Amino acid sequence: MDIIRILFAFLLPPLGVFLQVGFGLHFWLNILLTLLGWLPGIIHAIWIIVRR
Repeated sequence: MDIIRILFAFLLPPLGVFLQVGFGLHFWLNILLTLLGWLPGIIHAIWIIVRR
């Protein structure tokens, strides 16, 4: 299941984080990072998915 989340993290980082943690702090932080730049959103999403 993590592979699917990582693929979603590359395409749409907040979706990958949402599938991992739901509507929590990390989800909203990832939306902010994605709006600031696509790469920071991806890095944060993959970090969240791999860490848990």
